[in-house]
Amino acid sequence: MVMLSVRLSEETRRRLDRLSEKTKRTKTSFIREMIENSLADYEEAYTALDRLNEKNAKYLTSEELEKELGL
Repeated sequence: MVMLSVRLSEETRRRLDRLSEKTKRTKTSFIREMIENSLADYEEAYTALDRLNEKNAKYLTSEELEKELGL
């Protein structure tokens, strides 16, 4: 595994400390889980933005999409 440093606000650090103590889990495990759970969402969002910004992008209305999908 790779090690990464992250700067957190004092409030975020305190919240993470409390959660870690309450659950008996490490702060690292929470941070890793949060990153892994959020990364796919960010990747999808930026892929969608890239597609919207394509020079020859084609846009469909809801009705056109339904017709194309046979719905």
